[in-house]
Amino acid sequence: MDMVDKFVPKELSWLSFNGRVLQEAADPSVPLIERVRFLGIYSSNLDEFFKVRVAELKRQVIINNAQGENEAAVNLLRQVQNEANKYQRTLNSIYSDLLEELSKHNILMRDQDSITQEQKDWVSSYFKHHVLKHINPVIIDAETDLVSFLKDEFTYLLVKLSNSSSEYHALIEIPTDKIPRFIRMPSEDNSVVFMFLDDVIRVGMEMIFRGLYEYDSIEAYSIKMNRDAEYDLLGNIDRSVLENMSEALKQRLNAMPVRFSYDAAMPEDMVRFMAGELKMSAIDSMMPGNRYHNFKDFLAFPSIGSDEMENPSLSEIKSVQFETAITPFDAIAKKDVLLYYPYYSFDYFTEFLRYASYDPKVSSIKINIYRVASNSRVINSLMHAANNGKSVTVVVELKARFDEANNVKWASFLTQAGVKVLFGLPTLKIHSKLCLVTRHEGDKITRYAHIGTGNFNEKTAKIYTDFALFTANEKITSEVNDVFRFIEYPYTRPVFNNLLVSPLNAREKITSMIDREIEFAKQGKEAAINFKVNALVDIDLIEKLYEASQAGVKIRGIVRGMCSIKAGVPGLSDNIYITSIVDRFLEHPRVMLFNNGGFEELYISSADWMRRNLDLRIEVGTRILDPDLKERIKSILLLQQKDNRKARIVDADQVNNYVQAGPNEKQIRSQIEIHDYLLRVENEMAIDV
Repeated sequence: MDMVDKFVPKELSWLSFNGRVLQEAADPSVPLIERVRFLGIYSSNLDEFFKVRVAELKRQVIINNAQGENEAAVNLLRQVQNEANKYQRTLNSIYSDLLEELSKHNILMRDQDSITQEQKDWVSSYFKHHVLKHINPVIIDAETDLVSFLKDEFTYLLVKLSNSSSEYHALIEIPTDKIPRFIRMPSEDNSVVFMFLDDVIRVGMEMIFRGLYEYDSIEAYSIKMNRDAEYDLLGNIDRSVLENMSEALKQRLNAMPVRFSYDAAMPEDMVRFMAGELKMSAIDSMMPGNRYHNFKDFLAFPSIGSDEMENPSLSEIKSVQFETAITPFDAIAKKDVLLYYPYYSFDYFTEFLRYASYDPKVSSIKINIYRVASNSRVINSLMHAANNGKSVTVVVELKARFDEANNVKWASFLTQAGVKVLFGLPTLKIHSKLCLVTRHEGDKITRYAHIGTGNFNEKTAKIYTDFALFTANEKITSEVNDVFRFIEYPYTRPVFNNLLVSPLNAREKITSMIDREIEFAKQGKEAAINFKVNALVDIDLIEKLYEASQAGVKIRGIVRGMCSIKAGVPGLSDNIYITSIVDRFLEHPRVMLFNNGGFEELYISSADWMRRNLDLRIEVGTRILDPDLKERIKSILLLQQKDNRKARIVDADQVNNYVQAGPNEKQIRSQIEIHDYLLRVENEMAIDV
């Protein structure tokens, strides 16, 4: 079996993942408003996919073409474009169905051709007084450089003004950064009526151009463009790291287009016109679509209608360990604490940091920052800690994709506050989720560590599932300290026994643990690997898992996104079974459980099973030493493995079939079952306190 037959291309696998997101928009068991918002998630995901992965594939095509080796990359690019177009047609169909469902609940989406005269008068007035001041058309002529002008991800109306002797083209930006995309109109009955901002502009089109051009007709069609998100970070040695990053980000603003999306109803001559203006090549993605673009705006679709049209809120689970302790440090010193977001509040971490910022016993705080909230309490506490005389070291990852500008800003604020800011290593992105607080307790020094699978971000902690371990166990905290020392002094080579640290020992350790299971299987003993990651595309690890499967190791994986392994193929991967869960929360933790002859080893980690995470980033995973917490994570993993409501089978065909419950089998929706399980755990702990 050759390489092509053994692996699913990661780009096609990613599209299959986003297809699972689209399934949620089509699922009638999902509350209606949530289904609409899943269209937004799908669209937002797809934008990033084209800007990053398709752009990377396009660059590979260009490189291969220069070397005379173009066929494989071009074929893959064509497959990706065809699949994306297929999903676009599916989205259009789902959107049409959702409009019909919304109308049954008296929620109506109207365009300029389906409103009453009274409503049209209201829209015209709204446009004149609220929208027109934000409209600045660009008249396209021979001097116009649309490649430089168009903003990435913004929706535009391409307008053609024509009469019998001449025609003009203009572009109008839909100003969704200033006005909501969905404009609620007055209604004479009890219905809720919305109009897209796009159509509000169509209604007011005459006000924009009257008196300027003579025309007999106006046509307006929606378009959108995505740019390559890559940039060059070579920089200038005479500039600071921050200055080089700021300069590099400007490149993204003028990067070449990789996708041009347009209303499928747009006449062919206008499509050709725009393709020429944007210098679209034969390998670029031209995607006919809906009348409207930027479905990502549906992420903010208003909360309207009855309560059952949205997900019911889940009760927030209280951590008995933190709630009953005088200080966060007392709780952690007594016993390791495990949180699982979003079931637990992220406030426990921000309180841990806030308390450390003024605790007289705390001497230092070290933390990695990758993505933080726009109004971050984490950053605020770090600056206060510096003001209170603590030694504060913050490792800011400036290359966190699409958060670079925010991180440049935070780095400047922290530096001005007296915080020691490090930017890590030029060749290694720092993706670990570490925080280390050093405290003087009597005549000894105690370290308190946080090791997590998700970012220190109050916003995403409400919608991503992630593990967070708080520990004062010296076996772990001393190694966390060594990670920070390595980041600051990369010539050091610390030894890790309880941490998996990329790129130092993670790949080697994971491979050796798989080899260990292979040996147990060859000896006729029980051998099993259970894991949960966001992506599994590392070829070497997949080959090792194939080897383990063929030796008889039972392998059970949960992979949210890209998965290049072909599970369940006779003779190759008979003992591998993979599922993927897409539900109301974004599955984000990484967990590894190795049977180890009955002496199980369990790790949580920030790293996916991708080459970049194992070899090209600083990532940290930790062994779970506390037996109670190990059992808790295993129980959560087991509930996810039993999911038969929101789990899909990820096999060689990547068709996203749902896991089906047996005739007498209990229906299990793991994200809800986990909430109930953790609530029981905390209630039992409360009884024992």
